[in-house]
Amino acid sequence: MPLCMPQLSAGILMWRRRLGGIEVLLGHFGGPMWASKDEGAWAIPKGLVEESEGLDACARREFEEELGVRPEGALLPLGRIRQKGGKYVEAFALEGDLDAEAIVSNHFSMGWPPRSGRFQSWPEIDRAAWFGMAEARAKILPSQLAILDLFEARTS
Repeated sequence: MPLCMPQLSAGILMWRRRLGGIEVLLGHFGGPMWASKDEGAWAIPKGLVEESEGLDACARREFEEELGVRPEGALLPLGRIRQKGGKYVEAFALEGDLDAEAIVSNHFSMGWPPRSGRFQSWPEIDRAAWFGMAEARAKILPSQLAILDLFEARTS
């Protein structure tokens, strides 16, 4: 019986310097399951690595798909974390800036309401925002908190 390999995703934590310190960009999950959630409902833009795709290429593609902006510049490898559900995330940091209010995300469809037979479409990321590190720690998915730890260790 073949062993089941955990899924691997790659993503980018964009960051910028401000007078108050460093800010990081996080995206809020779209869809009805996340609509009323705030703390613990934000994440870095990331997605599954496709066959024969490099980790950095995947991270750039997913950032563009979820935020509508092609990230340019050198990626700083942060490392790999394991999320609660078993999925691995290879994280990169990228110093940059963008207008968080102007993002345009790709959409996903799902049956909603459950068992209704109707399908609806939502953006994967319904909004993005810049956060100082303390606030980012409260907003990010608990299973991605280690990405902020890796970032701080690499940039301090």
